This record gives sequence, structure tokens and C-alpha cells, in this order.
Amino acid sequence: MRYLGLDLGSRTLGVSISDVDGKIATSYQVIRHQEEYTRLVNEVVKMVQELKVGAIVLGFPKNMNNSIGPKGELSLKFKQQLEEVLSIPIYLQDERLSTVSANNVLIYADVSRKNRKKVVDSVAATIILQTFLDKEKNKHEEK
Repeated sequence: MRYLGLDLGSRTLGVSISDVDGKIATSYQVIRHQEEYTRLVNEVVKMVQELKVGAIVLGFPKNMNNSIGPKGELSLKFKQQLEEVLSIPIYLQDERLSTVSANNVLIYADVSRKNRKKVVDSVAATIILQTFLDKEKNKHEEK
């Protein structure tokens, strides 16, 4: 099954996609927005249909003390909006420090600051999705 990974930010939506076997996540694109979640929901629905996605993994930003802050509340609201129009599973994946990790990967790869800004959200979405895929793989291997 193919998964779509999403990293919802205040101005961008980072998107990643898995292979058809649901094993490897790849950066896909960044969608710029101004908290126009209706447009974002429509964009995600279009991607789900075009890419034949079977499930979505949405980054869930929690505070370091495990509480849910304003950004986490926005992710929950966005998940609810997606669930109203899609009939596929939408999973939440803890995304604490995913953007920090994405920046570190890009710095290590010697990507310029200007170019990092353009792709960091899709790389963060890739980290979120790959973390979920690895967790699912480990669950199945333990059985």
C-alpha cells in the first residue's frame, strides 16, 4: 500500500510519498498556503486519487512534555477535515524534532541555506513518513 506523508506548517505543507510496497518514503513536494485549509484538503484529495494512496500519515507536533499545543490542535483539526472527505485511514505520527532532523540532513548534504528553505518541509514529511513505516514494519516483524 502507498502512503502519503504530510508535515503541516503555518505557511507550508510538506508532502512525501512511499513506494507502492509502503517501505521507503521519498520527498514529494511543498505546497505553500496561508492557513487556507480548504484548498489544502482539496490538494491532498487530488494527490490521494492521482497517486492511488491507501493511507495518510500526518505529522503530529507535540510539546517536549508530551502535551498538545496550538500546532497540535491545528493538526487534529486538519485530520478531521481530511476524514470528512476521504475514506482512507489517517494516522498521526509524533513529529517532535523532525524539522530539526531535516535541517541537519540538508546541512550535512551541503545544501545552501536558500535551497534548504525550499525543501526542508518535504524532507521533514519524509522523516515523519519513514518513521511511521519503520514502526509498522517492526510491529509486523515482532508477531
